Amino acid sequence: MPSFTSPSRIIITCSNRLSPYLQMEVAGLGYKPERVFKTGVELKGTLVDCIRLNLHLRCASQVLFSLQEFRADNADDLYKALINFSWEDILTVDGYFSISSNVSNDTINNSLFANVKVKDAIVDRFRNKTGERPNSGPELDRTVIHLYWKDSLAEIFIDTSGETLSKHGYRKIPGKAPMLESLAAATLLAVKWDRRSVFINPMCGSGTVAIEAALLATNRKPGLLRFNYAFMHLVGYDEKMYDAEFKKLEQQVIDVPGLKIIATDISEDAVNISKINAGIAGVEEYIEFAVCDFEETTVPEDGSGVVYFNPEYGDRLGVEAELEVTYKRLGDFLKKKCKGYFGYIFTGNLELAKKIGLKPNRRIEFYTSKIDCRLLEYELYSGTKRTTPISAG
Repeated sequence: MPSFTSPSRIIITCSNRLSPYLQMEVAGLGYKPERVFKTGVELKGTLVDCIRLNLHLRCASQVLFSLQEFRADNADDLYKALINFSWEDILTVDGYFSISSNVSNDTINNSLFANVKVKDAIVDRFRNKTGERPNSGPELDRTVIHLYWKDSLAEIFIDTSGETLSKHGYRKIPGKAPMLESLAAATLLAVKWDRRSVFINPMCGSGTVAIEAALLATNRKPGLLRFNYAFMHLVGYDEKMYDAEFKKLEQQVIDVPGLKIIATDISEDAVNISKINAGIAGVEEYIEFAVCDFEETTVPEDGSGVVYFNPEYGDRLGVEAELEVTYKRLGDFLKKKCKGYFGYIFTGNLELAKKIGLKPNRRIEFYTSKIDCRLLEYELYSGTKRTTPISAG
């Protein structure tokens, strides 16, 4: 087991198409990514760096720390390599571990079989060395070992995150079809918002976008809302390392006097859920909630901020007449009530998007689950054309 200050390869994973925003976050923390791919970022660092990355990143899924890379043509090769690894330097004999994997090998038709081989190697190593073994199972709340195996190349990692970082810990009541927190955060990094001007989120649902906007504006990082990570269960972990980083997170929070985030929904239940979630996130004071149809949402006339919609988009294979009307109403609302703002509509139905009746000046690509989505940007000019766009921050 390397010490917490020994460097190795770190792979930070994310949902498809979020890596440009993850790269932005990583660079903002002072790290220099060595590689960026569609579902992640690679850099060099230590387990101490992994602690910092876990606490700060909004767009990430897992932070993986490489232990060993080796050749494995089949499951027997995998087992032989891993039974010779010093697992007792990572896990305690009275501990608990789980296995995750990403496997693409012609000899394996079920990744769970590969997981079992990794588990067997670890258990047999302990039995040979100590006569005892740690417990294992599917829960990701303690030590997690991750296997990456493609063709004959295998690499074993410590998953320092455990439970995914994509969920930011405040959404105890998710509501109907919620946007994943990491996706919401990435879309906010893509929009032209200075984090000081008005942010309006009609059709707010369970409040994810509005809450993420408040968290971003006040520099509240996800680590403030989570208190268990897989790195905490490794041999050699010193709680002082975590405490020092957590204290920095608290010190980095800023107050934004006059910040106005407006979130509305036609559903009273949705607004009540949003209020609860905002309270858990600690940003309820920055968000004005209201129950109303989106067309009745208050839009300050002298504002120059952002209006952000995440409407339903139904079945991608068919366009429902009711949603066609809704999308036309969205376009009318932006044209008539939102002059001077930047308008954004996140949708997974590009046929419905045609009903908006406005020409987007940017079409930003995202995925939600396996649905190909776009964040459509509209600059809603007021009088003369804007020459100086709002800073993206």
